[in-house]
Amino acid sequence: MAKLRIVFMGTGDIALSSLRSLLVADDGAQSNSNSKSNPNSEPASYELVALVTQPDKPVGRKQVLTAPAIKDLAQGQGIPVMQPESAREKSFLKALKAMAPDVIVVMAYGQILSQALLDIASLACINLHASLLPKYRGAACIQAAIDAGDSHTGITVMHVVKALDAGDVILKKETPIGKHETGGELHDRLAEIAPEALHEALSQLAHGSAQREPQDPEKVSYISKLMREHGEIDWTLTAEALERRIRAYEPWPGTSTAFVDNKGRQRRLKIFPQVEVSEQGGKPGQVLSTDGLLSIACGQGSIVIESVQPDGSRRMSAADFLMGNALVVGDVVGSS
Repeated sequence: MAKLRIVFMGTGDIALSSLRSLLVADDGAQSNSNSKSNPNSEPASYELVALVTQPDKPVGRKQVLTAPAIKDLAQGQGIPVMQPESAREKSFLKALKAMAPDVIVVMAYGQILSQALLDIASLACINLHASLLPKYRGAACIQAAIDAGDSHTGITVMHVVKALDAGDVILKKETPIGKHETGGELHDRLAEIAPEALHEALSQLAHGSAQREPQDPEKVSYISKLMREHGEIDWTLTAEALERRIRAYEPWPGTSTAFVDNKGRQRRLKIFPQVEVSEQGGKPGQVLSTDGLLSIACGQGSIVIESVQPDGSRRMSAADFLMGNALVVGDVVGSS
């Protein structure tokens, strides 16, 4: 069987493990997932012909032009890298077509793809999406699963169509969400699950056994991109809901609230997981305890906070923070 010619399109760090797995498989070696899904079939093999990623961007206070980590990975292995400003550029589409890819693999690329691009792949253009579709189409799907209190999430491999995350599903790989798992931790675990899903889908495509299961339109939900302002704590949430949100939004966008320091200045206070849920109640945002730990009332119940970071300072224990700030029982945080 001839090697599948693959173009990988990705930018976010969640795509690194999947690209790395294709670099390993580029020598034609059979992956474990192939042998499990097709025990009696000739193993599929792959030729990674190019990486397409977003242009280098200025990063940090000094705005240093920085390449995506996935670009460095590909170039370190001698893989050609393309970085069009727009994936709709005619010159880019012409160059991509000349590569004659059998499969275009997309994961966290960051641009909407045109039909002209989708038509270039001779077998399929597929996407690895970090949710169990049709639930959580769009961005911030990892955070959404934790925030909603879901017990499971996973990776979905689907065909790419012009509508957002609406393509037919090839397969899904599920994983439970840990009781104390943060958005960052779940992101990293899904990144490690994705290669198995990818290689199983590629094997099925190569052998003509890939399914196309339409998504149920009655079960579709959309999640918009998270912005920094979404991390503003809403103290009217229940303690259980707020505990999940603090975990979900770690490390981005983080969760914080306004407070007045001992000099009468209004400042920001970032709150880190893990926080404990308590049944003790009060007015939303009201400080209930400053005895070593910081306890603040929610819409129902309260949360007990162990670790914080005031703006302009380092991360510290709640006990250290309370020694240097005049929060007392009865104060209300989060007010404008």
